[in-house]
Amino acid sequence: MNAASDPRRSVGERLFVVGAGIMGSGIAAQVALAGYFVTLEDVSAELAERGKANALRALDRQVHKGLLDLVSREEAAGRIDVAIGFRRASIASIVLEAAPEKLEIKQELFRQIEAAAAPDALFATNTSSLPITQIGQVLRDPGRLVGVHFFNPVLQMPLVELIPGARTRPDIVERADRFAKKLGKTVVHSKDSPGFVTTRGLAVLINEAAWMLQEGVATRDDIDTAYRLGFHHPMGPFELADLVGIDTAVAILDVLWDGFRDPKYRVCPLLRQMVAAGRLGRKSAEGFYPYPARGGGS
Repeated sequence: MNAASDPRRSVGERLFVVGAGIMGSGIAAQVALAGYFVTLEDVSAELAERGKANALRALDRQVHKGLLDLVSREEAAGRIDVAIGFRRASIASIVLEAAPEKLEIKQELFRQIEAAAAPDALFATNTSSLPITQIGQVLRDPGRLVGVHFFNPVLQMPLVELIPGARTRPDIVERADRFAKKLGKTVVHSKDSPGFVTTRGLAVLINEAAWMLQEGVATRDDIDTAYRLGFHHPMGPFELADLVGIDTAVAILDVLWDGFRDPKYRVCPLLRQMVAAGRLGRKSAEGFYPYPARGGGS
């Protein structure tokens, strides 16, 4: 075993990331670059290894762009390992959950995490829309849970949104703030309101664009071009929906509907139809746009 992969070296500086999909793998790459050792966990060895491969590809892209040298890439890669189950969560100072956006899944994971983790470990959820307070209801100590919302692609996006639940302790928020800033991120704080600051606005943007397309107001390309050039957005709403995942956008809108019962959050039927057809965006190789088929987890 080499020094970089020895978990005994990482006490006090190891993260345990639950969920090796797009977000979990991106977070693993980011924290490894910042000097943390990180264990990437999923329900099977195949998914965990796929997540690690995606994390390494994210680092490679930084090298190809000239933003990262090969030595730093190799050092970061050596800090990433994988696991099945939560045994190694006991040596982590931060346990970060990056599972799908379903309340019952996240709650069950945190039950297991609390049983396995060190008593002083910070618990973070990467939810983009679910209430932190509700997720934390299953914990014996909900005060240690905070929302730490990263954005995709993690290495490129400079923002992290911090969301304390109703019972989150101030010292936990401070620790999370220091952690995010150590990664080089800009931090914004939000109350525990459905969708927080960013996702609430994003969901409406995508949903309204889908309604315009369904109603024939304009074509896909014209709507995306209008948003890019008219509002200086880096990508149009359909490009963004494909990046986020159309199933994720629908799940977020459902959370907002449940939280506010406001008609503006009623999901456009076109979005539900696309999810039913398996057209989820980049991760399924087809959404509003087609994409080359590629390996990797969702």
